[in-house]
Amino acid sequence: MTSALTHLGAQGEANMVDVGDKQETTRTAIAEGFVSMQPETLNTILAGNARKGDVLGTARIAGIMAAKKTHELIPLCHPLLLTKVSVDIEPDHALPGLKVTALARVTGKTGVEMEALTAASVACLTIYDMAKAVDRAMVISGVRLVEKTGGKSGDYKAGA
Repeated sequence: MTSALTHLGAQGEANMVDVGDKQETTRTAIAEGFVSMQPETLNTILAGNARKGDVLGTARIAGIMAAKKTHELIPLCHPLLLTKVSVDIEPDHALPGLKVTALARVTGKTGVEMEALTAASVACLTIYDMAKAVDRAMVISGVRLVEKTGGKSGDYKAGA
């Protein structure tokens, strides 16, 4: 990693990156996260028997809403006109728990990595909130950028 931090000025002060001269391109980012839990908790969620309601549906909506508000949560993020946000949640019986995958897309001058990461994070937090009455020992882990395409810095794929 040889790149300088782009959100720091000459004296180390925080600043918002000027993207005015950048070219508009289609940019996509995919992030993931995991919520580990007791097998009984996973079964309760999958059966739709959580007291608070539809855990997976609520987490999906929360993640999408969070992506749209990323610029309000992360101080130096630009507000983006997202063209697509999706949140997929799949059971992973080996954890046991749930795998959350979030995709964010925009045609613009800056990337959507933070939007995808925020969507995945908030979806995981929502799963925890919706099921904590059953299992307070759930663990959120592995939130990371899996892939990004578009923009000046090129494509990225985790592990590649």
